Amino acid sequence: MRKHSPFQILFLLFLFVTEQVSAQSKTVKSELYAERAKSIYSNIWTRFRVKSFTGLFLENYPGGKSDSLNYFQGSAVKERQVSFLWPFSGVFSATNVLMRIPGQKNVYKPYQDSLIAGIEQYLDVVRKPEGYQAYPVKLEKSDRYYDDNGLVGIDYMESYFNTKNPVYLARAKNVFRFIMSGWTEDLGGGVFWVEGHPDQKPACSNGMALLTSLKIYEGCHEKYYLDQGKKFYNWMYTTLRDSTTGMITNDIKPGKGLNRTFWSYNTGSLIEAAVMLYRFTGKESYLIQAKALAKDSHAFYKAAKHDEHLTYRIDLPWFMAVLFRGYEALYKVDKNDLYISALEHDINYAWENSRDKFGLVTHSWTTNPQDIKKPKWLLDEACIAEIYGRLSVLR
Repeated sequence: MRKHSPFQILFLLFLFVTEQVSAQSKTVKSELYAERAKSIYSNIWTRFRVKSFTGLFLENYPGGKSDSLNYFQGSAVKERQVSFLWPFSGVFSATNVLMRIPGQKNVYKPYQDSLIAGIEQYLDVVRKPEGYQAYPVKLEKSDRYYDDNGLVGIDYMESYFNTKNPVYLARAKNVFRFIMSGWTEDLGGGVFWVEGHPDQKPACSNGMALLTSLKIYEGCHEKYYLDQGKKFYNWMYTTLRDSTTGMITNDIKPGKGLNRTFWSYNTGSLIEAAVMLYRFTGKESYLIQAKALAKDSHAFYKAAKHDEHLTYRIDLPWFMAVLFRGYEALYKVDKNDLYISALEHDINYAWENSRDKFGLVTHSWTTNPQDIKKPKWLLDEACIAEIYGRLSVLR
């Protein structure tokens, strides 16, 4: 039997103790993040739920301010009695993530059921093919956005992964059918932003369509969805990627070219898609592109003017959540913690320093007094629960 010297024994003991301390530290961090995710999620349901409408939420809390909402085609619209589809989808996404925290699936399944009842109220079956409009059908007729429908498709696929309920897979396929009705060969391919408005082909619509198709493929392994995913990916990477920064631009317009505005979620969606395509095909080129997109986005948002306490410029909290999804997908392949840690630092700063008297986090993730006083947007709060849920599982 080989004998160890006293020095070797001490060294081995040191390694053992270090590993135990590291494991304990990770467990504590994971539990802390899970508690933060649950806390903000519970706060959302307490403050934003509109009890007179099954499964629906306020746009802002405190609500009733008739704020102008500027994320629509054309002019801004006034805040309504319930939220539009985009912020609603943020709660749906967070729920699916919380269901993945060990031991929490059954806890959050009733919330998922309620959200599914809520999201189906946005489904317009009159216009063909049927698709989800921006506001509940029973309250008013509204536009149908291709990016909104992509979000619904992603949420239904994440619900399918959590439950294996075939209804959710079928609904995701139905959503994708609507999205593909908007595909044209103008500008080389892709879909527009809004049904009936052929004025721009943005990264948001195409990125969410891309992820919907790849997640459907992951769920059913039907080659059609992989082929469509490749088609969306190739169009976005070759058409919308900016050669100077390496970032994904906001959109391309007929006769006007690229809009060189860089929102974090557009690059984030392509990172996640590139990693998925690498996993599905084994082609190294996709992984190389994912790493380059992650490196370029990290450099871009770190260099952009931002609060001194943060690593990144926070363009929109939910946009950063989508970027985090891309970083998370890449981390699971290459184990490079740089990008995950940067956003982990920033959200922790926001949680510890920028919450208001209701426990809600500011839009800017800073201590700006005006931001702390303002009503809080549903989407800004939902993504906090999502990121902390993801961090809890990762850590």
